[in-house]
Amino acid sequence: MSSKAVIKQSRKPVPLGLMIPVILLVVLTSLPLLYIVLRAQEAGLSHAMSLIFRTRVYQLLLNTLQLLVTVTLISTLIGVASAWLIERTDLPKRKLFNALVTLPFAVPAFISSYSWISIFPQLEGFSGAVLVLTLCNYPLVHLPVAAALRGMDPALEETSRSLGFSRAQTFFKVLLPQLRPALLGGAILISLHMLAEFGALAFLNYETFTTAIFDQYYVAFDGASAAMLTLVLLILCVGVIGLEILLRGKHNHATQRQGSPGAQDQVILGWTKPWLLLAILLLITLAAGVPLAVIGYWLLSGSSSAFHGQEVLSALTTTLSFGFSGALLATVFALPLVFLAVRFQGRLANLAERLPYFIHSLPGLVIGLTLVFFAIRYAFFFYQTTPLLLIGYAMLFLPMAQSSIRATLMQIPPQLEEMARSLGKSAWRVFIRITLPLMAPGLGAGLALVFLQIMKELTATLLLRPTGIDTLATKVWEHTSNAEYGASAPYAALLILISGLPVYLLTMRSFTRNTA
Repeated sequence: MSSKAVIKQSRKPVPLGLMIPVILLVVLTSLPLLYIVLRAQEAGLSHAMSLIFRTRVYQLLLNTLQLLVTVTLISTLIGVASAWLIERTDLPKRKLFNALVTLPFAVPAFISSYSWISIFPQLEGFSGAVLVLTLCNYPLVHLPVAAALRGMDPALEETSRSLGFSRAQTFFKVLLPQLRPALLGGAILISLHMLAEFGALAFLNYETFTTAIFDQYYVAFDGASAAMLTLVLLILCVGVIGLEILLRGKHNHATQRQGSPGAQDQVILGWTKPWLLLAILLLITLAAGVPLAVIGYWLLSGSSSAFHGQEVLSALTTTLSFGFSGALLATVFALPLVFLAVRFQGRLANLAERLPYFIHSLPGLVIGLTLVFFAIRYAFFFYQTTPLLLIGYAMLFLPMAQSSIRATLMQIPPQLEEMARSLGKSAWRVFIRITLPLMAPGLGAGLALVFLQIMKELTATLLLRPTGIDTLATKVWEHTSNAEYGASAPYAALLILISGLPVYLLTMRSFTRNTA
């Protein structure tokens, strides 16, 4: 029986206990839109329009789109090329290279940018932003494309070659259409990251909507102008998501794999192998080697590196505490949304499931401004408190928990729950005793993903953190903003270590599982 048929058979009235938290979450995730409406009303229509339609906004739009398109295109080319080299050629040490190529994913962009700026102060503006952000974001294409290549049916390429097509023709006519969903998904993620990026661009002195919004709020104290710039940014986010839907279409490129993972035909590189090996080593050196080497240098010889162990320990403890608490809250929020979407159907279920993905596409700065606005106006006791910060984290990273939990819940037959209910067990007891334990792998994966993202988050943390509380990310920002590179090095090193170890282990495990 198909999953659609199972869902249709399971359609039933939504329990009130499930409906209430879902409605609350829909309201919560709608706050950024409400924030824009309220600020526009306060400013007045004519003033709001004058803030939007001005030369500065046009320049910000040009800067933002120029960066978005350039970084996305170059990152996509690098990600596809690196994935193909590792998955389809006789490149040596492929397992190790797969882990090293994805290692930059664990280095926050603002840390990478300050590493480059500290040794090349002239590396500012558009060219510097393209270099640093490309090196930070290409793994977002490499990871899904590499996974798609590993999971692809080898018979497709064998059939193409048997029909007389060259390897190049096979790649463009057979492989590339099959890679389209993975490639497009990674490219869209990079585009959204470009709209949300703040810390790296602030260091590199390249102005986009996100940096301008931060300056208007924090430096000029002009909330109305910041809100109108936020509106334009929201429209750009909607445009990127709409473009993804348009490009993705309704085509299904999935194929059933026949044969073993090891059956893939490897391309013999021949005389090009040393040059391609050198190219991939250069990529790893620039993307991960430079930031790690610079941080190591400043740890050993930084002139501003008076090591304050208690401060470092406090920032580390706070980061871990916020990361775990925020991940737990996001997972708790995600449970009713996923359960409603999978076990029930209707407009509320569709809205509740999709709205968090739109919120996730917004910069942390927008979420921070939204929560600051409502806290100051309507719940001042909530302003600059840990619970408000954790709510911001949950809003930002809720879809990461959703996707992991949904994948697990979809594999649990609803008949198990129905049988337990027929034996007289309450819905709550069935959920606790049967459904929740079976969802443990998805819950764990969701917790880990959200935890890693929270530790690297900067802009929402700067706006929402309690007074006097610092994380590893905010301490890096504080010291590097004052050119105290040595003082920032311990915080940056710890942040990369905590983020990098899980990324490395997960990448190695995934590669081993798919190539064993």
